[in-house]
Amino acid sequence: MAAAAEEVAGSGGGGSPSSARRRLRIISGHLRGSPRAPEREALSLSPCKAQGGSTGPASGSIPKKRQELLKWNGWGYNDSKFIFNKKGQAEFTGKRYRLGGMVLPTFKEWMEKTFGASLDHKTTSRATLNVNDVPPSIVKEEFLQDLRATKISYSQDAEDRVFRAHGHCLHEIFILREGMFKRVPDIVVWPVCHEDVVKIVELACKHNLCIIPFGGGTSVSSALECPEEEKRTIVSLDTSQMNRILWIDEKNLTACVEAGIVGQDLENQLAESGFCTGHEPDSMEFSSLGGWVATRASGMKKTIYGNIEDMVIHIKMVTPRGIVEKNCQVPRMSTGPDIHHFIMGSEGTLGVVTEVTIKIRPVPEYQKYGSVVFPNFERGVACLREVAKQRCAPASIRLVDNAQFQFGHALKPQVASIFTSFLDGLKKFYITKFKGFDPNILCVATLLFEGDREKVLQHEKQVYDIATKFGGLAAGEDNGQRGYMLTFVIAYLRDLGLDYYVIGESFETSVPWDRVLDLCRNVKERIVRECKEKGVQFAPLSTCRVTQTYDAGACVYFYFAFNYRGISDPIHVYEQIERAAREEILANGGSLSHHHGGKLRKRWMKESISDVGLGMLRSVKEYVDPNNIFGNKNLL
Repeated sequence: MAAAAEEVAGSGGGGSPSSARRRLRIISGHLRGSPRAPEREALSLSPCKAQGGSTGPASGSIPKKRQELLKWNGWGYNDSKFIFNKKGQAEFTGKRYRLGGMVLPTFKEWMEKTFGASLDHKTTSRATLNVNDVPPSIVKEEFLQDLRATKISYSQDAEDRVFRAHGHCLHEIFILREGMFKRVPDIVVWPVCHEDVVKIVELACKHNLCIIPFGGGTSVSSALECPEEEKRTIVSLDTSQMNRILWIDEKNLTACVEAGIVGQDLENQLAESGFCTGHEPDSMEFSSLGGWVATRASGMKKTIYGNIEDMVIHIKMVTPRGIVEKNCQVPRMSTGPDIHHFIMGSEGTLGVVTEVTIKIRPVPEYQKYGSVVFPNFERGVACLREVAKQRCAPASIRLVDNAQFQFGHALKPQVASIFTSFLDGLKKFYITKFKGFDPNILCVATLLFEGDREKVLQHEKQVYDIATKFGGLAAGEDNGQRGYMLTFVIAYLRDLGLDYYVIGESFETSVPWDRVLDLCRNVKERIVRECKEKGVQFAPLSTCRVTQTYDAGACVYFYFAFNYRGISDPIHVYEQIERAAREEILANGGSLSHHHGGKLRKRWMKESISDVGLGMLRSVKEYVDPNNIFGNKNLL
């Protein structure tokens, strides 16, 4: 830690090594506490000081050998997937999710009706990874000798390298099912602490290697793809073994955490002490804290807890130029542009995030789900706008259009109770017949409230009162909870679709409130039009939802999918359509991305942030990483 302070001071950190040591002594005294300040004992430190500069990682949910638990050519756990059983009914396997083992009686009919798909038309994909297809590992012996001396774990195994050669973009998964990447990492290294990362970056600079940081592997923006033209040895720096909570400060409600920890482990470990971060992206089971920082992530409950940039107090990052970090852990500084904002969103182009101090909150004592059905999407958007204007949005509020409502309804499990089935029919009758809602137009908002019980109930009443003014009807807790649960299984559906000639993807944007309706309508229409022009023989699914709200606008997620039977190069066609949809978003006043960047959208960077803005990013890159050690080619 003293060495880190000296390095910062010696590289423009604002003081001499002696002054850095003096500050460190003072801070250490505060941390140790004194007889007159026993409350400081709530803060505990866990330094990296084992033999060789490494200490053992915590026991995490995702093993070092990812193939032991996760699919090699699809999303998520090996034992969890959508299938059609022997009776032709859809069901979800495994026991990890509430949907596990349940039959979905209407999904097959919805799939056939929506896409023209048939169980008789099934694709074939490779069942196992053929290691002979994997490009060979090319690593110089001189580097390997130096790496062995550090005692840092590494692998040149083909499976290990392929698992870290990709994220979860459609084209990446399609390639795995049909063939193999032309370029994959040559070696995987597993640091277990900040000091290990420093050693790896120093070796990369010494031997002129290319480093691609790897966190949870959930990227949907091509961020992990290896540049095909890269001739240097590519090192995949897997942070998964850097997964400890180093300390929790109960007085300041902060925690210092290693960047490789995945979301589910972070929340579970914090919960043992009665805390949470509240940051819940859809990928939180598998995505990492460092990945959230590197991509400027957003979560479902950002209304209460904020986006990642609102939650971060301090970041430590290793770059080829040295270590970047601030000299104190305070809520705000005014010392020029915030260096955190050079790091957040940098997507592995400048260095490796190793440690993050993040805000924490006490675990909420009470949670309550809810849902509201609106006569149409326009009314629903107007309601969300009013909720945002009054700044009374619950932890999560998401509005789905009618097509997505029908999609969600098709994923409803088989009802075991006749009484429950009767009640469902009664609700449907009340909404469609008695209240006059058209089932082909209505839309639904799902809600999640959390906090103090009394305040939650007051908050709930306020939101439902606003919804009533826009024609909304309360639709029950079950629908809200089911919508929230589907968030974590929806990604598994793409693998099932690929088995039956259906390809699909999602993308998002942020947009001012006065452009939400036009943008949603125009983008969905553009997708349908482009599919027809590109020779797609079946009508596509083109749908959207409003997922996060702000004072000045909202985040909108689009889903689209189509049956690609009869198309020789479906990925090329898909990419043309997605590109057109992105152009339509920009033309309608939307952003390039709300929380997904990466090289997938790099072509629009200049248009999005201006030529001068792009030049500023290049200047930072050239100073921090003049030899392009972090050469994944994201952003620039």
